Amino acid sequence: MIWKKEFTVESLSGVNGAYINPFNIEFTEKGDDYLICKMPVAAITKQPMGLLHGGVSVYLAETIGSYAGFLCIEDKNKAAVGLDINANHIKSVKSGSIYAKAKPIHIGGKTHVWSIEITNDKQELVSICRLTLAVVSI
Repeated sequence: MIWKKEFTVESLSGVNGAYINPFNIEFTEKGDDYLICKMPVAAITKQPMGLLHGGVSVYLAETIGSYAGFLCIEDKNKAAVGLDINANHIKSVKSGSIYAKAKPIHIGGKTHVWSIEITNDKQELVSICRLTLAVVSI
């Protein structure tokens, strides 16, 4: 198991951070080496053509990846912050929900690399992202 902090998905969804609330991100599942969250596709997450905005997909990926990285750090004086993110958008979404699954590629003392797959309600790949986090002192 990769997690160094005790948590439940309910406790993560209950975090009252302003950067999560506008998009109604809800953490739904954790496994030994992954974390999943759900976000509804709504007016606030769409581009003018009525499709899910690619930047919102990247936002979701960085949110779940940053949470996952933080939960893998044992030292209470360290945190994981975004260093680089790459996204490939595969399929458009007009309605329903999207789901992000974060899995580690590398968990080191100074950097983490996470793969985040975003799927739709039919479990079709919407976007795939790679997030690099820097582990910093706080």
